[in-house]
Amino acid sequence: MESGVNKRVFASDNNAGIHPDILQEIRSSNSGHVVGYGSDVYTEKAKEIFRSEFGPEAETFFVFTGTAANVLSLSAITRSWNSVVTASTAHLEQDECGAPEKFTGCKVLTVDTSDGKITVDLIGRHMHGFDFEHHSQPGVISITQSTEMGTVYTVEEIRKLSEFAHSKGMLLHMDGARIANAAVSLNLPFRAFTTDAGVDVLSFGGTKNGMMFGETILFLRPGLSDGFKYIRKQGMQLASKMRYISAQYIAYFKDELWKSCASHSNSMAKILAERIANFRELTITQPVQSNGVFVIMPHDVAERMRKHYFFYPWDENRSEYRLMASWDTTEEDIDGFIKLLEKEL
Repeated sequence: MESGVNKRVFASDNNAGIHPDILQEIRSSNSGHVVGYGSDVYTEKAKEIFRSEFGPEAETFFVFTGTAANVLSLSAITRSWNSVVTASTAHLEQDECGAPEKFTGCKVLTVDTSDGKITVDLIGRHMHGFDFEHHSQPGVISITQSTEMGTVYTVEEIRKLSEFAHSKGMLLHMDGARIANAAVSLNLPFRAFTTDAGVDVLSFGGTKNGMMFGETILFLRPGLSDGFKYIRKQGMQLASKMRYISAQYIAYFKDELWKSCASHSNSMAKILAERIANFRELTITQPVQSNGVFVIMPHDVAERMRKHYFFYPWDENRSEYRLMASWDTTEEDIDGFIKLLEKEL
């Protein structure tokens, strides 16, 4: 990024700023003293919102990061002799620096998938060794919604996985870093494809959709959170000034701000994909179901483009790149990108 440090690019929705309404809610909560560590009116209100969205039995715990949400939630529902089965593209495998294995003691077992989604058939090869002490015991299936490849699980796909997991005495965990984008894509409320579809534990993210920081762990079945407050403290994720995490969710759900942000980023990704599809030299490799576009483009062209509109390689072996739209992406951003792309091609 040699010029335009504040220029909107397509590298990651993490790169976008904070939505003004969320920033204003943080300012509004920044008045006077409240009891720390979550015993405040903002945190209780946020918890009430999550219960209304996911069901009255949903138990809510706020943490700082998505990695913490994934790792600590798994720590609560596994023992060190368990294994967690997930897609080879999942953050648990690719982007957590080994934290799941380090903090849970579990094995992470992966399956290869062309679209980021796992199925009962794909994970079948890991379903053995139950009650055999020489073998790690499959304990959790973990899925990402929407996936790291921009695809979205249907309710039926999630339900099949949850029913299979429960039939084996296992649990279903969902990494919902981009869950708002999935909800918009499915045109469903959150509960329809989480609690009602049999998801047991959810990492609910908002940072990629206009929030400043802070993620949520939701235990959707009674009893799963037993002792979790100690796990969160030992995991160094108990915020003393928790109101600044909680307040963001108050704004996030007010007037469905989450939906407008995710709808915008999804629609920008579709527009970007439609414009890219006009170039016969480029190939879009995944259906654009959320806010990511995966495209094969000539390596030399991509390297020149990345100097002006930074984005990340996905599969360098076949010159595949990932382009992410954000809540603040504009059509002007897309126009500029396409004009430069046309010139470079």
